[in-house]
Amino acid sequence: MSTNTITTQKVNFKVFRFNADNDYLPYYENYTMDVTSEEVVLDILNRIKWDHDGSFSYRRSCRHGICGACAIKVNGRSTLACKESMTTMIEYFGNEITLEPLSTKRAIKDMIIDKADFWEKHASVTPYLVADIDECPSCENLVSPHDAEELNEADLCIQCGACHYACPAVEINSDFFGPAAFAAAYRFEADVRDNDANRLSYVNEEKQGVWDCVKCYECAEVCPKDINPIEKITKLHQMAFKKGVAKNNVATRHAVGFLHSIKKHGMLDEGGLVLYSEGPSIVKHIPVALQMFKKGKIVMPWNMPKSDKLDEIQKLIKSSSTVKF
Repeated sequence: MSTNTITTQKVNFKVFRFNADNDYLPYYENYTMDVTSEEVVLDILNRIKWDHDGSFSYRRSCRHGICGACAIKVNGRSTLACKESMTTMIEYFGNEITLEPLSTKRAIKDMIIDKADFWEKHASVTPYLVADIDECPSCENLVSPHDAEELNEADLCIQCGACHYACPAVEINSDFFGPAAFAAAYRFEADVRDNDANRLSYVNEEKQGVWDCVKCYECAEVCPKDINPIEKITKLHQMAFKKGVAKNNVATRHAVGFLHSIKKHGMLDEGGLVLYSEGPSIVKHIPVALQMFKKGKIVMPWNMPKSDKLDEIQKLIKSSSTVKF
């Protein structure tokens, strides 16, 4: 019978330390430890507290990836400490590992942060069913397997905040709801039992809504449940057009212009897309456009090539598009 060999590696951990009650600025402490191939990041947090400094603070609970309490950042990558193998982290980052809270600017004590903004934004999207119900029903309110699949596993979110604090738009825009809130909004918008009349419009407002997503896919990369919030954001885009709540702005024109460009050329006309999206405001891009033109990065409309498969692409667009732009 073969047995798995336990290997050991020496790793230096650079750990974020801060106590809002006593410290003016955060600092980092180094702890060098022998790490085994069986350990996860949470084991390292435990060892720092138990063997090195009892004042070290962090959140933990289930240790099974169910509650999301132990979410932190490892070398800038949001993760659940109880699920992430140290062997994997060493393969990614080498033997110098930095441990930080999900948001250093929201730190209260070491790995513990104030998640008020996360919960406020989550609550803002009405994350519950809105429906008139019979208090004494005579039968179950059945949902078909097909309708249940439309939720696309958005209901599996554990509200750990990993995607929220990995999102660059959240970092620079305090109004932006963030990927977790949008996943929750989609979960209930896609539910056939829901009758909320305002949620979709609310998550389509500028600055706070889905159109300010920068499509970086960081949320999809860090989600411990593989929910892929960016996919839900895209579906909310489609819902906005389908239900007629999409407003005429740069973001929505960008989406429409993208479709028109592919439909016309079979490929993306980037210069035409900016013109369609920005309109008269395109003048602010002239200095950059001139530099791009000199480098051959902009193709004039009369020289824009067309795909050899244009007919096939147009048929695919016609057959797959369910939204009238």
